[in-house]
Amino acid sequence: MLGLGRLRYFVGLAAVVGVLAASWTLVHFFPAPPSKITIATATGGSTYELLGNRYKAILARSHVDVAVRLTNGAAENLRLLQDKNSGVAVGIVAGGVSDAAQSPDLRSLGRVNYQPFWIFYRSDIWPDLTSLKGKRIAVGPVGSDNQIVAKKLFALSGFSQETKVLPLAGQAAAVEALAEGQVDAVFIAGAPDAPNIQMLLRDPNIRLMNFPRADALSRIYPFLVHLVLPAGAIDFANNIPPADINLIGTTNAVLVRNDLHPQIVYLLTQALMEVHGDAGPFKSAGEFPAQRDPEYPMADTARDFYRNGPTVLNRYLPFWIVNYMQRAAALLVAATAVLVPIFGFMPRLFTWFREQSLRKLYRRLRDVEEALQQDLSVHQAEALLNDLEQIDQAASVVPTRDSDLFFVFRQHLDQTRSRLNSRLVETRDKRAKIAS
Repeated sequence: MLGLGRLRYFVGLAAVVGVLAASWTLVHFFPAPPSKITIATATGGSTYELLGNRYKAILARSHVDVAVRLTNGAAENLRLLQDKNSGVAVGIVAGGVSDAAQSPDLRSLGRVNYQPFWIFYRSDIWPDLTSLKGKRIAVGPVGSDNQIVAKKLFALSGFSQETKVLPLAGQAAAVEALAEGQVDAVFIAGAPDAPNIQMLLRDPNIRLMNFPRADALSRIYPFLVHLVLPAGAIDFANNIPPADINLIGTTNAVLVRNDLHPQIVYLLTQALMEVHGDAGPFKSAGEFPAQRDPEYPMADTARDFYRNGPTVLNRYLPFWIVNYMQRAAALLVAATAVLVPIFGFMPRLFTWFREQSLRKLYRRLRDVEEALQQDLSVHQAEALLNDLEQIDQAASVVPTRDSDLFFVFRQHLDQTRSRLNSRLVETRDKRAKIAS
């Protein structure tokens, strides 16, 4: 029969299985967020690098270490994001470099700012982009977003073959080449407050090209936008620049791998709100981060944050406490989902074991009944009585809650024992008569 010890064994086994299943569910479906991530930016001193370092400082408050990886720009950032073995989970990418069709495993946290393209040169005033024909122009390294855009603009202007494009590694190298007369102009990208941009804007010997047909360029290439740098926006006291300057630019997106932990996505989205929510030379307050992306699908966590703001827990509790609370709740839900069906099935399992045990006892009792249908010797009858005693002892461990079944079985057992005793008496009497 299914004794108390065996019952405890199955209860314990069910509990262990439930805990293991709940733990596996927690680890598989609710993994802990990583404590370290890597963000791909661009060359040293670039706007991308500055942004990466600002994100790093903000996430450090939540004890998440951000490694800022210098790259050649957008094309390399995309390649690293698409490479699962690169270790890069976040990257800053300019518009027009890729889209969801080419990069289906990436999600956007929104557009974060305008990225103007600047053409600086040492010469008399050049009226527009066509003035670059036949000149030596330094652009970013191979794969950088400004090199990609520069080549498109030069091809559109009809002088891609006559113009010597020098893919120098980084803004600093381009600025140095311009200062030393190795190039006639530099085509670089960056925010107005970037150190290299500031230095060139304040240099009295350097000119900034105006794009009078910026609207036409933005119509031809939809990823481009028309930007205006107002007179005096860089230095009002010294009136830098001295007049409004038409520029072209694009918008930068912060992209993440679609398997990045939602809590890290949440922290990054908070960082974007903090870094990019203020006003600037090309934007008004609250314009960025943009809650939509024309090229990539938005990450679900970022979209929810933009719509609803931080959760109640995140408003009042540190990130690590919220994370532990969420995982504890997930474990509780997982354990409930696993243990409730298991323990709901246990009574039926116990009933099955009980019925199986009773069937075995009834099978032994039936063997005795079948033996009673035959002629028995005294020795055979005594052996059957011994069997009945063993069956009686086996039935004595039936749990108290099954007393009804126990007494029914004992009634059947006593009836068989009574008939067997009668047969034993008859057999002994016959044997005695024969002996006399």
